[in-house]
Amino acid sequence: MTDKLAWFLAGIGCGAVVGILYAPRSGDETREALRAKADEGRQYVGDRTQRIREQAGKLVDRGREVVNEQKDKFRGAVETGRQAYYEATTPKTGT
Repeated sequence: MTDKLAWFLAGIGCGAVVGILYAPRSGDETREALRAKADEGRQYVGDRTQRIREQAGKLVDRGREVVNEQKDKFRGAVETGRQAYYEATTPKTGT
């Protein structure tokens, strides 16, 4: 959990406690306000989670692309090395 998210959640908790202690509302109104704030917090966490998943997915996809590009380059280098070795070790005929 990131520090910002932890502080955000701690702030929600502290705000709820202070709100309950000093609220000039009835119990029903206070509970409704708490529900609304809890829903806001859930929505925020859900949105952030979704954004993080999307970013992680993009990073994974990019990582796969880079790995595949490097594999292709490596295969090409190996094939070039093989060809050079073959040419260097094969006896030349006709000279």
